[in-house]
Amino acid sequence: MSDIRIVVAGAGGRMGRTLIRLIGETKGCRVSGAFERKGHSDIGSDVGVLTGLAPLGVGLGDDPAPLLAGADALVDFTGAKVSVELAQMAAAAGVVDVIGSTGFSSDDDAKIAEAARRTVIVKSGNFSRGVNLLSALVKQAAKSLPDFDVEIVEMHHNRKVDAPSGTALLLGEAAAKGRGITLADHAVRGRDGLTGPRVAGTIGFAALRGGTVVGDHQVILAGDNERLVLSHTAEDRSIFARGAIAACSWGKGRKPGLYSMTDVMADVLGLS
Repeated sequence: MSDIRIVVAGAGGRMGRTLIRLIGETKGCRVSGAFERKGHSDIGSDVGVLTGLAPLGVGLGDDPAPLLAGADALVDFTGAKVSVELAQMAAAAGVVDVIGSTGFSSDDDAKIAEAARRTVIVKSGNFSRGVNLLSALVKQAAKSLPDFDVEIVEMHHNRKVDAPSGTALLLGEAAAKGRGITLADHAVRGRDGLTGPRVAGTIGFAALRGGTVVGDHQVILAGDNERLVLSHTAEDRSIFARGAIAACSWGKGRKPGLYSMTDVMADVLGLS
């Protein structure tokens, strides 16, 4: 069987370089293309050299269209606006689109869902195996402790632009599903001033930013005289890259649709 040909979006950034390095180390996968925004200083450079590897014979481009035409999958950790555009291009090319960007609006999500009618899209707020297992545990805990207050605290590096994080929202969705409610109607995304008593049944979020933190998440379930804390610490971006690469392999040959990392892991950890 031939290698899965993967195109990396935003290949000049930290996540993009991590993806290129790990794709190169993953049996059955290879980087077939990589691109950055027009005018990027590294355009034309060999992406292997950019990531500290031996030359891969793949130059950093600035036009995704011809790269997608010769690929099986696209991995995209760029940003919401770019990801919506790339989803349409991936659908036109018929390639698996693995989206790790966050900060999407409801309109963005609708456009991605439309593109998923034509190709396989795997979209997740977090591609870590540990976080997706945590999500399953949060869902069960919220269901089993219906009278406990749910608070989600997350911290990321000082360059992150969206809040709450995609992972925090993923965990909030898990808690909401466990309770049989919608997150949009029960989320509280910040408190300041005289807010009054906590409203029962809400799911609270607190976002911290600083330093070089890759990602810390805590889900606190607080009841009378006791608390249950479920947490995950990301120490390196490679955990997200490995999950995204696995999603590329999983998605190849499947029927079009919008999937999540939970779908990718269902057969392995029983997270369906």
